[in-house]
Amino acid sequence: MDETFHLTPLDVRRYDFGRALRGYDPERVEQFRVQVAEELERLTRQTQELEAKAKGFHEQLRAFRERDKALNDALVSAQQLRGEIREQSEREAQLILREARGEAERILEGSRNEIRNLQAHIAELERSRRNYIAQLRVMAERQLADLMAAEQVPTPAVPAPPPGVVVPTEGRPVPARAGKD
Repeated sequence: MDETFHLTPLDVRRYDFGRALRGYDPERVEQFRVQVAEELERLTRQTQELEAKAKGFHEQLRAFRERDKALNDALVSAQQLRGEIREQSEREAQLILREARGEAERILEGSRNEIRNLQAHIAELERSRRNYIAQLRVMAERQLADLMAAEQVPTPAVPAPPPGVVVPTEGRPVPARAGKD
């Protein structure tokens, strides 16, 4: 048996109190019964409205909880994605740095090789210059020695030119022309 007593407005309206001598005033009882039935109807309607609102609120709460869960899931996913992107960016940055360092090392090594080649070329040019200067010195010394030797040789007496020979200033005799213009 159910221990809760459920009284409906219809139960109140149909309830028969029976008649007894010296009992309650039937009009007042009927009036009270009508008032109780109306109050029960009002309370029943209010309860139904409140239950409907509560059901709506429960639905909204469920929807909010689902949204909250979805937002939390999205937030967790976004945080994981952010972490993954950060890690990937760091890996790419490290790779770019390694490649840049490798490229810089290759460029530096190329520059060092070029410097060595240029230094070798400069050394070769310096040797060539010294050799040229030495050869020029030897040639100049030889000519100087020839000049000194030529100064030491006595100059032979130059015979006078035959008559009619004009001696140019350069020192070689030139034959005279037979007829003058």
